[in-house]
Amino acid sequence: MKVNQINVNQDMKVSDLLNQFDESGVLGAGKVARACNILVDMILDEDMSVFLSLGGPLIPGGMRNIVTKMIDEGHVDLIVASGANITHDLVEAFGGSHYRHEGKDDEELNEEGIGRIADINVGSDDFTIFEEEIIKIFEKIASKKKVVSIQELLYEVGLQVEDENSFVATAARNDVPIFAPGLIDSMMGLQLWIFSQDHDFMISAAGDMPLLSDIVFDSKKVGAILLGGGLTKHYTLASNVIKGGLDAAIQITMDRPEAGSLGGAPLEEAKSWAKARCGSSLASVVGDVTVIFPLIYAAALDKISSD
Repeated sequence: MKVNQINVNQDMKVSDLLNQFDESGVLGAGKVARACNILVDMILDEDMSVFLSLGGPLIPGGMRNIVTKMIDEGHVDLIVASGANITHDLVEAFGGSHYRHEGKDDEELNEEGIGRIADINVGSDDFTIFEEEIIKIFEKIASKKKVVSIQELLYEVGLQVEDENSFVATAARNDVPIFAPGLIDSMMGLQLWIFSQDHDFMISAAGDMPLLSDIVFDSKKVGAILLGGGLTKHYTLASNVIKGGLDAAIQITMDRPEAGSLGGAPLEEAKSWAKARCGSSLASVVGDVTVIFPLIYAAALDKISSD
């Protein structure tokens, strides 16, 4: 099959562009088109539960409303998020913001109480708002339960957040469980530890496993959308090893495979560990999630609506 040249025109839709990528079928364009096609198939398959993993600074990087829309549209059945993405979602839910970096020196930012994530800035005042509000929520939860799993904690937090753009709140309203195995490695985790010093309150990471395993076993098929690598990617993959692995998955990451890290490992490698089934539909795309996934999801929405 020959490589077709990519055509663009003034009035084309995102899905038209992805179709052109598919017609080309090679290099990055071919990988992006394949990922989009697999995503559409996962969403349209009524027998498939779709897991979404969120690694890297996706929420401060502008992906918050997309994640929330995916939940509202019923395109996601379970989320595995880093503690940082949950924290940054709640920072905005409580009235804080993220800001574009304006080129100031990092030592100058330190003096001004500003933390930098690449070209994103977060002020200490925004974290102060977060700390004040999350402690109030912890107080309410601790008054009812002394030990909760991480998933239960995030569900209870989501029910008390009044922000329609919050993915944590939207997930709670739609009964989409959020798992965060690395929650303690975040500002929210720090606040949990501080709160536990003078409250009889404990979080159980192992307490997540009964619900997670039940979801995996009760699902006829499982597909995964892996945005970024690291712990969230591995937790999503490993949760499915108990049933022979994922049936379909796409991953978008900037990590490379040469160093042997899981974050950069192509999804085909997961077959050797039975974290993805032999014969599963897989696509790995090397690139920036904040550029590639909005394109893929926008095209997928158009393809789904036209079916």
